[in-house]
Amino acid sequence: MGSHLADVWFQVTDLAVVSGSGCTVTTEDGTEYLDFTSGIAVTSTGHCHPTVVAAIQEQATKFIHAQVNCYRHPLLEQLATRLADIAPSGIDTFFFANSGAEATEAAVKLAKHATARPNVVVFQGSFHGRSHLTMAMTTSKTGYRAGYQPLPSGIFVTPFPYAVRDGGTEADAVKRALAAFDLLLVTQTAPAETAAVVMEPVLGEGGYLPAPRAFVEGIKVRCEQHGILFVADEVQSGFGRCGTMFAIESSGIDPDIVVMAKGIASGFPISAIGASAEIMGRWPVGAHGGTYGGNPIGCAAALATIDVLTAPGFMENVRDRGEQLRAGLRHLAVTHPVIGDVRGPGLMVGCEIFDAGGQPDAARVAAVAAHCRDEGRLLLMNAGTAGNVLRWMPPLVVSEAEITTALDAFGAALTATA
Repeated sequence: MGSHLADVWFQVTDLAVVSGSGCTVTTEDGTEYLDFTSGIAVTSTGHCHPTVVAAIQEQATKFIHAQVNCYRHPLLEQLATRLADIAPSGIDTFFFANSGAEATEAAVKLAKHATARPNVVVFQGSFHGRSHLTMAMTTSKTGYRAGYQPLPSGIFVTPFPYAVRDGGTEADAVKRALAAFDLLLVTQTAPAETAAVVMEPVLGEGGYLPAPRAFVEGIKVRCEQHGILFVADEVQSGFGRCGTMFAIESSGIDPDIVVMAKGIASGFPISAIGASAEIMGRWPVGAHGGTYGGNPIGCAAALATIDVLTAPGFMENVRDRGEQLRAGLRHLAVTHPVIGDVRGPGLMVGCEIFDAGGQPDAARVAAVAAHCRDEGRLLLMNAGTAGNVLRWMPPLVVSEAEITTALDAFGAALTATA
């Protein structure tokens, strides 16, 4: 009998899993795998963290759906208050949605209302979602956009610094990218027509590539000069993934709007955008909404997740495990020079693979990932426009021993596929 499921989902594996705990998932036949995909950087506290499970169970006995237009459940204000405590400076008012793409669209809608301007600037290699508008904002791969043109207008793309690919130093790459941004504002979208710049502080699908601090600072200065809102898309990089609650913190700048999803609730579908009360106040009542936004179980899961992430020593472990992982990958690069770059803060680590001629080697990445899965019982995913970046995104509760196990499996795969 054939499946009644749509065949549109791309599958990283064909594993049929029945349970998960911490950093491990278990298949129908009882085989355990070390899951360094985290459901694409979602299970921040690991699979089925007891604190999160208990919060979901308790809330499910009270309210499953309390529609925000009809009445207000208490966890809405509790979560908004908690987010205000941990968000970047100036971000104190929140709107809740269900997914990263929904939240990104909401951020764009807010920016357009707040500035009365029509256009948005995004960066080459970005991924912002798969709805019609966010596809127009996504430039990491044509596969995300193919077959859907024409896409919404008013989206302009500018380069993201990528010294490993384009050559030269990081400073050179930043200088080129800022010059291109300036050129964009005088040739394609005038500042008076530009509502927002939307940036991932670390490119996700684009290759786990951190934005250099000088670049973020340069873009922020230009936004302030022209009254353009700076939107930080923290869907993948937020909630501890980069060793701080939000990746933008390392840049020293304060965004005008922050987009949050993925790790916010350890896997329960909820998302949010945050802005200042002043900016959020420019959004007329009724100008945006949604049936499931601020779902009470999602709020409960998010509150529990934040409790886990902010516990003493938690972020220190994220940073320590990230250092361990990067050091291990760089050690492997000594004997496996196909590893051309190891990068990324916290546990958002990219490992870029090149062939002997210095060209991106997506085939080797696929072979390594398959060997890790089949022989090492380790699940990894790729990223990057060329598909030649292995992204390391384990649950943030990962242990020193689990990082060591994963590095051993990766090293064995590099040797086996040489």
